[in-house]
Amino acid sequence: MLQMRESLSRFGGHEQGGSVAALLALIAGWAALAWPWLSGRVTIPWDAKAQFLPQLQFMAASFTRGESPFWSPNVFSGHPQIADPQSLIFAPPYVLLAAFDASPTAWTADVTLYALVLAGAAAMLLWLIDKGWHPAAALVSALSFAFGAAMAWRIQHVGQVMSLAYLPMTLLCLDRALQRASVGYGVAAGLAAGCLVLGRDQVALLSVYFLIAYVVAHWWQADDRVGAIRRSVSPLAAAALTGLLVIAVPVLLTSLIAAQSNRPSIDFEGAGRGSLHPALLLTALAPDVFGASGHMGPYWGPPSFVWNDTGLYIAQNMGQLYLGALPALLLAGGAVTGVLWRREAKVFAIALAVAVFYALGWYTPVFKLMHAVIPGVDLYRRPADAVFLIGFLASVLAGFALNAWLSPDAPSLSRLQLASLGGLLAASFAAMIACAIHFGQLAAAWPAIVLPAGLLIAAMGLLVALRRMLDGRPLVVLSAIAAFLAGDLAYSNRPNGSTALPPEHYAVLDPDTTNETIALLKARTAAGRSDTRRDRVELVGFGFHWPNASLTHDLENTLGYNPLRLGTYTRATGAGDHSGLPDQKGFSPLFPSYRSPLADLLGLRFIATSVPIEQIDKSLQPGELPLVAKTADGFVYENAAALPRVQFATSARSADFDQLIATGVWPESDLKTTVLLETGVADSPRRPGQARLISYHNTEIMIEADSPDGGWVVLNDIWQPWWFAAIDGTGVPLLRANALFRAVAVPPGRHTVTMTFQPLRGALKQLRARGRP
Repeated sequence: MLQMRESLSRFGGHEQGGSVAALLALIAGWAALAWPWLSGRVTIPWDAKAQFLPQLQFMAASFTRGESPFWSPNVFSGHPQIADPQSLIFAPPYVLLAAFDASPTAWTADVTLYALVLAGAAAMLLWLIDKGWHPAAALVSALSFAFGAAMAWRIQHVGQVMSLAYLPMTLLCLDRALQRASVGYGVAAGLAAGCLVLGRDQVALLSVYFLIAYVVAHWWQADDRVGAIRRSVSPLAAAALTGLLVIAVPVLLTSLIAAQSNRPSIDFEGAGRGSLHPALLLTALAPDVFGASGHMGPYWGPPSFVWNDTGLYIAQNMGQLYLGALPALLLAGGAVTGVLWRREAKVFAIALAVAVFYALGWYTPVFKLMHAVIPGVDLYRRPADAVFLIGFLASVLAGFALNAWLSPDAPSLSRLQLASLGGLLAASFAAMIACAIHFGQLAAAWPAIVLPAGLLIAAMGLLVALRRMLDGRPLVVLSAIAAFLAGDLAYSNRPNGSTALPPEHYAVLDPDTTNETIALLKARTAAGRSDTRRDRVELVGFGFHWPNASLTHDLENTLGYNPLRLGTYTRATGAGDHSGLPDQKGFSPLFPSYRSPLADLLGLRFIATSVPIEQIDKSLQPGELPLVAKTADGFVYENAAALPRVQFATSARSADFDQLIATGVWPESDLKTTVLLETGVADSPRRPGQARLISYHNTEIMIEADSPDGGWVVLNDIWQPWWFAAIDGTGVPLLRANALFRAVAVPPGRHTVTMTFQPLRGALKQLRARGRP
């Protein structure tokens, strides 16, 4: 450590000078590598736009109107945004953006994400320099972390990128808290860790387990273990308390919704289909060996049309591990020399091995054990998500190996070690060639094999040259490393079909879009709106990014895009994760057709499809639903039988809703005047009454009811236990009606019925109910 600090003192005069130079180099590298997105030339595609951008726009629009974004009426006929990790409600950078930008665009969303990536990389740089590393080694770790592996190839998974970006921030504060016994840094560590956990995704789960292991390793490796534990009690207690305050409510709400959702848990086979195929480990040396940067057709890695016998269900960009030729060489060299097994690196090396076994999923017995034993693992469907953590850990270890190489006592490789290193690299490239030959892809794959091999040779030469100039020209060392790694990543992990598309591709998600289909639906639903009617729509088959456009444009959609949905709604309607393709529109026994009682109760008036509707709903005859318009995108149909949003029922019948959803057989009733309820009803003849909407907001709805004999106000919005009702300010039961909807029993006369979404009250009520014998 003393030798390293002496080396740093020669770097720009003192440690701070070296840190500043490295930080400036990091910012320059970040700007160059992120420029295609920062300039607006391309935009982050897929989930970043189809899932997250509309959520951000909904939140911003809600703030602008002075409304709460905790519930949205715009997807799946109503969705509890506050419990959904993908809503961005608990993502501080995006909450700030939504608070100050009423109409966030694709570009502002991209800039916000890359700013967070920079913050994470800067924290990583400072954390490793805190450890006494050479600034050039810390820079390699920070750059490869920010623009390597999943952080580059899966940048569209906004939530997971955010979770990983908070990990080095947490470690920076955590290390300072432990080393200095600082309660203040403990609070900061808890705050950063809380933001990490707020992602509530698999990357967050794995990061939390790593943080626990890191603290245990800190104790275990201390010369005075008892003293280390004693000194850490106060800062760790401060971190734990702060973190719990940050995460308690969001995690509670998400856990309760998950239990009621379409996917309360994932079985081993379901998770196994998201495993990392062992062949994809080759991408650590050659990122595009399987053609992942191109379109789906030419891609030939596992799984693909060429490599089609895997049983896997992962996208072509999910297995990308490339951190750069220099980090790859450093990792291989560190492995054969034993550098990665040194005391300071051991926890990262062990964690990396565990993460790789986890990611491989059903290809090793380790994941099966983890799935059965480790809490939280069975909530997620893709062990390949561990590639994010693999990228982080491998980046740290690559920097550690470079730190050792740049130190005055750098290890020299023996002939056996040189032979082992050469053999390891040669075997990896031989495996690539063998796979290409086996699948008849050598002609397409050879450039993607030869160029990475050349970069590895260049990296070897760079390392040898840097050793010779370390003492005399430290700024040259830093500049050469930064330029080589940034240039490598700029080309090898360059923008491609998985990470960058023209912004025009997502024009429909522009709040000011002139898209003909969206304009027509907005005009038609606005024209039909009244004090009883709010028409719903469906968007089917227009492409991956269309289903959540209803969040952007304030259309009330019976579908949407989200892997997490209310379970009862999913079973009742057949709604799937998304409806980007015509064949992804699901039906169910209770919703067998657009001509069905449930379609009418939902108020589904306009159905926009990319193909004639008879190709989607094969029970329909041509012309059975009138064609309203043919647009440049497709067709818009009208269901004139769609019922009003609010109705007044004068009679009630009991019904078994589980059986109703399973069979789709409705009791003989006029659903315009009769409401089906779960509990027994003593009914008597009543004269007609009226109900009308006074106001309708995301989380509060007011209805005026007027009747001579009383009855039931029926609101055809989704029933969920966190909604509560009151009549003239006095709380009353909010009844589940007609399998999916809401009803309130009202006495004779004129009354105001208020329905409010109160998630914390509802969650506490659920917890109390669980605790009752």
